[in-house]
Amino acid sequence: MKHLPKHLRPRWRYLAVGIETWPDAEFDRGAFQRELWYAAQNLLGDAGSADADLTVYGFELGLGTGEAVVRVRRGHVDEARAALACVDAVDDDEIGVRVRGVSGTVRACEERYLRGAAARSEKRHVVFEGSERTAVARDDARCVRLPSGVLGATELDFE
Repeated sequence: MKHLPKHLRPRWRYLAVGIETWPDAEFDRGAFQRELWYAAQNLLGDAGSADADLTVYGFELGLGTGEAVVRVRRGHVDEARAALACVDAVDDDEIGVRVRGVSGTVRACEERYLRGAAARSEKRHVVFEGSERTAVARDDARCVRLPSGVLGATELDFE
């Protein structure tokens, strides 16, 4: 079977997506893909979500930060951004999603917008409420492990 000529092939855009969640959240590409499909279907309907054809290509998550590359048909970037904004939890783990940029190829998307955000997080031992605890440091935010769960704090909370 022959390939379609170039002018008849579907055209794609690739969205670089930054993901932020609690440090103990663990989900994979499949779970994120499923939530993205549900969000697109609820927002755009069956026909609209099928037309946009959202697919998660690259996915990486570690210590509460991650990145993904989402493929979408050209002309449906705005709908894809709206569907991504509707994703607020994956497997009962709350997440924040931010589109960093849009590109025409996967390679350009990774080179321009994805820089390994998961590498900027690091585990530390901090003193919080008079006792030493484990925390994950990310920029000026700290996620402190307490017996009741994880608490978000800033640098000012430790002084």
